[in-house]
Amino acid sequence: MSGLAITALSLSHFRNHKAARLAFDSRPVAIVGPNGAGKTNILEAVSLLSPGSGLRRAGADEIARKPEALGWKVTADLRGFGADHQVETWAESGDTRSVRIDGKATTQSALGRIARVLWLVPAMDRLWIEAAEGRRRFLDRMTLSFAPDHAEAVLAYEKAMRDRNRLLKDQITDPHWYGALESQMASAGAQITANRQAALTRLRQAQQDAETAFPRADLTLTGEDADDLTTTLSENRRRDMAAGRTLVGPHRADMSAVYAAKAVPAEQCSTGEQKALLISLILANARALAADLGAAPILLLDEVAAHLDTNRRAALYDELCALGAQALMTGTEAALFDSLGARAQSFTITDQDGASQVSP
Repeated sequence: MSGLAITALSLSHFRNHKAARLAFDSRPVAIVGPNGAGKTNILEAVSLLSPGSGLRRAGADEIARKPEALGWKVTADLRGFGADHQVETWAESGDTRSVRIDGKATTQSALGRIARVLWLVPAMDRLWIEAAEGRRRFLDRMTLSFAPDHAEAVLAYEKAMRDRNRLLKDQITDPHWYGALESQMASAGAQITANRQAALTRLRQAQQDAETAFPRADLTLTGEDADDLTTTLSENRRRDMAAGRTLVGPHRADMSAVYAAKAVPAEQCSTGEQKALLISLILANARALAADLGAAPILLLDEVAAHLDTNRRAALYDELCALGAQALMTGTEAALFDSLGARAQSFTITDQDGASQVSP
């Protein structure tokens, strides 16, 4: 199956990359180098070819190379859904991020319509044992991959909720001030919930249908409280006012997972099992997208090989190649990618006087 692929990637003043250009084919990519050399920065640049603030959730000014602070730019030639595109995203010093596709200025949401990018980074390793916010973010990234308009629904909901929270903090009691905002929250909230549930359905199916070396995760969405959100918000105004914020709605949802073969909640699994469940979900997400769209997504897997034994590592590489996904993977040692052999491209990243250098 032919997947989406970046054929060329250029970075300018992006973190510790003063200037870099990489040429890719559609094979998986092994990026090797010592810690701090700039491997993850390449993955972050690719993550910005999708809507949102990327895999580090960084502000535009945080990304610019120091000490110059001139701003930054990422340019990519992309083989997309039936068409090739040139994508540019950048930020001048002090400005927000801009996007241009094929020479035309556009919004970040447009990126989700020409490509799909999924990622797994070490910061996610504690996903199952930390606060619900991280799991919501993880679920919404997966949901966004299936429904590009999900981001717009989330933004609409959050804007209306911020306005409602402002009224609550100011102790406003006039119901007319709340009605329109709560109606907007209910409408956007219903779409958010429907999108999330549809994504979970696709993930469950993709896990059940697959032959994989990674464990199946039974997923459940809880805490949505969106059956009649307009009424619930209206009835909860007094309680919300006391708290100074909205206490019900999809922004309070959580995703739980159970290691299916052992019937053990993810938070009670070993560290290795929790990592395997995350990999399983990323692979299921990729398989589902490939089935839906006829093209496997681009995958960003930061330091994933270091946490797997030799057999699991080989199994992961076999699944990525069978899927036809362009997967960019980082590691500190080339030996981590030995079982890929000629099935992958490789690049070496080194640091020279504070600037990253990329070589084949």
